[in-house]
Amino acid sequence: MSDIFVHPTAIIDNGAKIGAGSRVWHWVHICGGACIGSDVSLGQNVFIGNNVLIGDQCKIQNNVSVYDNVILEEGVFCGPSMVFTNVYNPRALIERKNEYRNTLVKRGATLGANCTIVCGVTIGEYAFIGAGSVVNKDVPAYALMVGVPAKQIGWMSEYGEKLDLPLSGEYTAVCLHTKQTYQLHNGQCKRVS
Repeated sequence: MSDIFVHPTAIIDNGAKIGAGSRVWHWVHICGGACIGSDVSLGQNVFIGNNVLIGDQCKIQNNVSVYDNVILEEGVFCGPSMVFTNVYNPRALIERKNEYRNTLVKRGATLGANCTIVCGVTIGEYAFIGAGSVVNKDVPAYALMVGVPAKQIGWMSEYGEKLDLPLSGEYTAVCLHTKQTYQLHNGQCKRVS
């Protein structure tokens, strides 16, 4: 692990895989079954469970716990103190480790500070979850979600700017920063150029 930075206070259990160029900061704990890609940043007080896969170039900010059965694809941003769950209806007096639900966060998505991702959902590519939101259902690619429970209020570009598109219909929009074109069709947004 000579090609990664590990702060002296971090704990990395035997068996954990961490890609080149990654940075593991103060008081991070990585369990032995975790698989972490290249150029990943794990902020202060991050916990990574055993059955976790983190793609290249993810940024996980301070005080985030990534529990078992969570997959983060490439380039996912996890804001400070955001929360993943892995059991839908937990009880301290009932063992439910065999009921963990899978959570998938696709490439380029942003999970804002203090948001909560309830287990068992898929968050689409480049979706943007606003700070403090609670996601309890699947999120389409490029969707902008806010509130408790989270509701879609728009669409976001890959650059991270709100697109001038309605929630439904047949429309196109151009990102002002990148000049990339996005198309809305049948309730789904995608980049077309």
